[in-house]
Amino acid sequence: MNLTQRRVSSRIPQVFGFGRSFKSSLDPSSITHGIHVFQCPDAVGIVAKLSECIASRGGNILGADIFVPQNKNVFYSRSEFIFDPVKWPRVQMDEDFLRISKMFDATRSVVRVPKLDPKFKIAVIASKQDGRLPVDITRVISNHDRGPDTHVIRFLERNGIPYHYLHTTKENKREEEILDLVQNTDFLVLARYMQILSGKFLQSYGKDIINIHHGLLPSFKGGNPSKQILLAGF
Repeated sequence: MNLTQRRVSSRIPQVFGFGRSFKSSLDPSSITHGIHVFQCPDAVGIVAKLSECIASRGGNILGADIFVPQNKNVFYSRSEFIFDPVKWPRVQMDEDFLRISKMFDATRSVVRVPKLDPKFKIAVIASKQDGRLPVDITRVISNHDRGPDTHVIRFLERNGIPYHYLHTTKENKREEEILDLVQNTDFLVLARYMQILSGKFLQSYGKDIINIHHGLLPSFKGGNPSKQILLAGF
């Protein structure tokens, strides 16, 4: 077991026109972005194999985040890369990453190509959709009632996004009703929801949930985290 924590973050500025001074073999008109997320037991050579997989198909890595927790035999990585879909067809890409998954007995291997893949369907509490994210917001669910003439409601109506108000209490968090509303989604986003979802809800939903929190969890829990941070001297 690896007893040393490892964290590597490589951000390579490569917006066309500036960044690294190398000549890419990719045709700028055909360049497509991809993202790969990987989790497996820690082992020697994982990074090398992932890099080789992308490079062997003519791809180029823009950035990579790697993390191995202390005293845990688990490897996490997230890679962003560019490639030519003619030289590396989407189906072939799945096969290549699947081969590496089997090689390292991965528990999670997800590859996304926003330009080519279908948009995710998500439920949001509450966010906004401005076209920059490759997702479709299917509905917004809130435990705070928004008046008909608020900017939130006007925005949702303007974009044709259904709004659902569910008053919640400590005794009744309306989880069954929320589950009914979010079943036809790929993942769920919690934005300032300030409620803890039960284990039963998580098991029933069975998909990824993103919690957007403006604090520095696990520190500064609860209400007004910004004030807590200031009082702590940060």
